[in-house]
Amino acid sequence: MTEKKHFTGYIGTYTKGESEGIYSFTLDTDERTIVDVKVAARLENPTYLTISSDNQYLYSVGKEGGLGGLAAFSINDNGELTAVDGQFSEGSPPCHVSVDTKNKYVFSANYHKGSVESYLLNKEDGSVQPAVSIIKHEGSGPDPRQEKAHTHYAGLTPDEKYLTVVELGIDALITYKVGENGSLEKVNLLPLKAGSGPRHLAFHPNGKYAYIMTEFSSEVIALNYHPENGHFTEIQYVSTLPEDFKENNQGSAIHISADGRFVYAGNRGHNSIALFQVNQESGELSFVEHTSTEGDWPRDFEIDPSEKFIVASNQESSNIVLYSRDESTGRLTLLQSDIKVPHPVCVKFIRN
Repeated sequence: MTEKKHFTGYIGTYTKGESEGIYSFTLDTDERTIVDVKVAARLENPTYLTISSDNQYLYSVGKEGGLGGLAAFSINDNGELTAVDGQFSEGSPPCHVSVDTKNKYVFSANYHKGSVESYLLNKEDGSVQPAVSIIKHEGSGPDPRQEKAHTHYAGLTPDEKYLTVVELGIDALITYKVGENGSLEKVNLLPLKAGSGPRHLAFHPNGKYAYIMTEFSSEVIALNYHPENGHFTEIQYVSTLPEDFKENNQGSAIHISADGRFVYAGNRGHNSIALFQVNQESGELSFVEHTSTEGDWPRDFEIDPSEKFIVASNQESSNIVLYSRDESTGRLTLLQSDIKVPHPVCVKFIRN
């Protein structure tokens, strides 16, 4: 079987300035370059995207005037997007969206509303049905930016029995049991370090460990996951910054390699990706290196399907960056940093 040479990716953006919506690009693994960056779909503020496991559909957060919600697109054979439909309601759009592996449910986290929402999907065309559950969180934290709940992430556990919800505003990881009809029932709340501002979560492929990136304290929290009841316990907190860095930094994205050996975490301010090696016995992390993102405010990054490259997005300098990735050491080498995309946020690939 020949190795695939080209991978299609998508970039969600803030539609201020020149941005028109969702952009697509091609990663040429032979030439080690990103080519053919173009508008794939016009939508207001499609800041976060997710792609169904069968590569048939792309779901995006977005807004339509004073309405916020989710938009669904079908992915054509050539990677082009065709609008299917959306679910929009009064108020700010969500900041995160995820989909299960069977295309039954889609979930969103709404930072401004402090809520998590679940929707059923139409099997025929991938369209989003009206919300099944809308749960609003209550509380606050010690940081002035934690004046109320700010839900930042909602994604399924590896067994897909539970939805993990990261609450930046109240420093908590909340677990919900997912009902057959997509309903959500709260089963646990794990308090995290006060003022840390937890933001995003990535599961280890072994299903035993999870890692949370914090926005305010710029740390990765290593956790044990207990699948029998959907609970988590803390293992470790580790900084993503050099000790001598005292300027403003806000943690952004977190991703883990498919072999479970390396965790990558984004720093907005320090403008770097921090690399950690995973202890497979304990789940603990040890710091390896920082790599500059060659731009300002790296909002996200993604490991490509071959695991040999990483693409990072710099929101404020409007560029995306391509690195080669050493699969044995996890280390990154800069290949290309001058790829222009206006106000890029989220990066996603069509998977094999």
